[in-house]
Amino acid sequence: MKKEFSALEAKVEAQRLAFAPIYFQAVIAMMQLGVLELLRKNKKGIKISELATQLNLTEYGVNVLLEAGAHANVVDYLDDETVVLTKVGFMINADRMTEVNFNFVNDVCYTGAKHLTESIKTGKPEGLKTLGNWNTVYEGLMQLPEQIKTSWLEFDHYYSDDAFDSALKIVFQDKPNYIFDIGGNTGKWAMACCKFSSDVRVKMLDLPPQLAVAKNNIEAKGFTNRVDFHPINILDTNQKVPQGADAIWMSQFLDCFADNEIVSILKNVSQAASEHTNIYIMEPFIDNQKYASAAYCLVGTSIYFTTIANGNSKMYSIKQMEKLVEQAGLKVVQTFALINDSHQTILKCAKA
Repeated sequence: MKKEFSALEAKVEAQRLAFAPIYFQAVIAMMQLGVLELLRKNKKGIKISELATQLNLTEYGVNVLLEAGAHANVVDYLDDETVVLTKVGFMINADRMTEVNFNFVNDVCYTGAKHLTESIKTGKPEGLKTLGNWNTVYEGLMQLPEQIKTSWLEFDHYYSDDAFDSALKIVFQDKPNYIFDIGGNTGKWAMACCKFSSDVRVKMLDLPPQLAVAKNNIEAKGFTNRVDFHPINILDTNQKVPQGADAIWMSQFLDCFADNEIVSILKNVSQAASEHTNIYIMEPFIDNQKYASAAYCLVGTSIYFTTIANGNSKMYSIKQMEKLVEQAGLKVVQTFALINDSHQTILKCAKA
């Protein structure tokens, strides 16, 4: 990462930040109006007038977007009348990770992000009020408008789903009969476990609205006889995680909490675990990423947590999480880094 700029370079970077929200919306408009897709189909370029005609837009509107797109390195001018999609534009239009991130930022984060200063001062997700009247986004997640909910879920699932195949092999090395899935959300992991092993049982622990959605999904797949549902507010220290698990699984769950809350949750997990229980924490740690772009996205996700999600959580480094595990009276016994070449790392833990 380049950190030293000349005065001129620094001024350019400062202007990029100043206008970044406007350029972002220009690219969103190019996506929604079909500009990028039409450019993708015309790999050798297309006349601006033809672009406007095919999309039923004015040349004025198309020119405004294309000029912004050129300065954002999304499109390039072959001449005064012809434009072509750049590699950056191709990624925005065709790369799944980029699509998920764009939709999440635009639908979930964009309006509320203006409340970041207030959130820093109060320690509360002040931007959440742009979506609904809840203390945290998790309380109202299933009540969000369909498009916003879809963007949230696709963002959440994208960064874990590609790791599931390898994660299942890791968790089932010790042949668990009963797995507790804490923060199981829509039930994807529970169903993946049932598909992987015909003998395993899973207990999902989550807030009641999430469990209701998961139960419908699991019923549709025919796994109801092997999945149990345990409603719990994990932040309520009076609500204990039940005992009896061979393995306890937490996927992209602990990053939803402040560090002191993580210690409290892990202590609750510890009291439920026996000396033979394996505890798995899967997270995309900031300091354990193969690509700089992934770390960049994770740091941006921390701002979402501050402004929208709950006001006090963030994406953690692996060193920070290991310290919290120790503070809770657990120990990391094995680390599986960047499994399946994904963004995820699994910490296998046990009682100390």
